[in-house]
Amino acid sequence: MTQPPPVSVCYRHPDRETLIGCQRCRRPICPECMTTAPVGVQCPECVREGMRATRSGVGPLGGRPSTDPRRTSLVLIGLNLAVFVVILASGGWDSVWVNRLGISPQGMCLLTNGSGNYYPGVTPAQCATLLDAGWVNGVATGAWWQVLTSAFTHAEILHLGSNLLALWFLGPPLEQVLGRVRFLTVYGISALTASAAVMWLSAPDSVAVGASGAIFGMLGALLLLAKRFGGNYQMIAGFLVLNIVITVMGGGYISWQAHLGGLIGGLASAAALILPPRERRPAGQLIGLLALTVVTLAAIGWRAIMLA
Repeated sequence: MTQPPPVSVCYRHPDRETLIGCQRCRRPICPECMTTAPVGVQCPECVREGMRATRSGVGPLGGRPSTDPRRTSLVLIGLNLAVFVVILASGGWDSVWVNRLGISPQGMCLLTNGSGNYYPGVTPAQCATLLDAGWVNGVATGAWWQVLTSAFTHAEILHLGSNLLALWFLGPPLEQVLGRVRFLTVYGISALTASAAVMWLSAPDSVAVGASGAIFGMLGALLLLAKRFGGNYQMIAGFLVLNIVITVMGGGYISWQAHLGGLIGGLASAAALILPPRERRPAGQLIGLLALTVVTLAAIGWRAIMLA
């Protein structure tokens, strides 16, 4: 037998029972106290705070709304396209830039005949004794920039197109809520956590490329934000599940490690923006995001030391 939902009392009128809750602060309110919002209803205090934030040009989580939230996504798309053009013009998957910009935990002993093949399980010292091969550095052997450049590197048009399409649809609404600085922070942290997962969970001599980790991070952040502010989180969750299925079915052709790491980074960075109380929100957000960044970089560095 289905139990009836619990009945609360209005926080402004303790003598009135209600089943209604403010969409922002979750406090119970009676019909007299509620104000209809674009999504759900809000209490008088949240309505006043929203009006103050609107007048001061501050978003719901403290960021300043961008005048054009599409601009940042367009710049990111442009950077991905520029790198792709360089890679395409220099051989596609056989381009030296794939191995220089994509993330390889340790590096690889690459054949010098232009085939793109390599000797698996070979150390830099062993590679130096082979006449037909040369060592290509990974993160552990000095190519530290790969933890970020890999998020802008693609070697196939389908891979590039799917990621940039997702960025175009997900980026502007996320920036509209967070503001440009917080949006870029979430994007960057998601790229770093994707690289951290590749460092720990992928083969040391493998190479991973693509913005998919950052895209999964954006999905995770949007999921938490939609849940927090009463948006259509079911649709976002459905899209996320679809991408997880595609990742699993892709097998060895898709870096599930980067997708998993990016998703965790997006969820964690969004939580760092949402959880601090309003009166200490800017400082709390800064501490949370810095701590997440430091932990991620420490995990990458620790793994690099192990593989060096």
